[in-house]
Amino acid sequence: MTERTMKGSRLLPTALRRTAARGTYDGSFFRRRTLALAAAALVFVALGAVSGTYVGFDFLQAILEVPGGLVWMVTQFVPSLTSLEKLGTILPALGSTILASIASSCTAAVLAYICAVLGSRTVGIGGPVSFVVRGIASLFRNIPVVAWAFILLFSFKQSEFTGFFALFLTSFGYLTRCFLESVDEMSAGPVEALRAAGASYGQIVAQAVVPLSITAVVSWVLYMIETNIRDATLIGILTGTGIGFVFDVYYKSFRYDVAGLVVLSIIAVCIACELVSNYVRRQIL
Repeated sequence: MTERTMKGSRLLPTALRRTAARGTYDGSFFRRRTLALAAAALVFVALGAVSGTYVGFDFLQAILEVPGGLVWMVTQFVPSLTSLEKLGTILPALGSTILASIASSCTAAVLAYICAVLGSRTVGIGGPVSFVVRGIASLFRNIPVVAWAFILLFSFKQSEFTGFFALFLTSFGYLTRCFLESVDEMSAGPVEALRAAGASYGQIVAQAVVPLSITAVVSWVLYMIETNIRDATLIGILTGTGIGFVFDVYYKSFRYDVAGLVVLSIIAVCIACELVSNYVRRQIL
């Protein structure tokens, strides 16, 4: 028997004891985790049952009505050959919605980035500016875009500007918060090096802040454009503009085939926008 074999035979009982002890510990750990997950699931089920009972929601009846609802939706919202004649009305409205979403997102992104840089804890100008910027961002971000649309309707009536402004305010609050986090989380090395070299505030922003944060900024802007295209459909129903208004008109006229064509066009645009966004992200990351 070689020396290596003898050492292995002496170490075998110790290794077995450690494995056995570790197996016991792992079994206890997984048992506790399983019990915790089961308790959490029971709590969620209980909350759902109590909430459903309080509002009078019959879960079993809802499940039974799902097949019939799906059949009605498929049969009624399937576009017909006559609905294709309405593409001359659908496509311009869809283009208007896309342009309004892009314009509101890009305009909000420029202003949000300026506010984020000025209000940043690492490269901001200090004082109460950071508190004010974060407060405004939280206020605008936590008011739903639908609520903004209703508020603005009293001032600007039903118009393209009302929808643009509602999307802009929500985008501004959301992007300001995202840009603040991106600027605060970037590496402080280049900023400190420029400060040590005597660079001005503008030079620090141009040479360090912008290059280090531009990738995250572009990614957030692309995500905001995707979100605004979806939200703009609902905003259009409220403001009487864009593809949302076209959908509302045909839906209330019981032209479900045309309304289905509108829905399909919106889905196609959202998928195309997501594909383009993912491609751009892969190129810049």
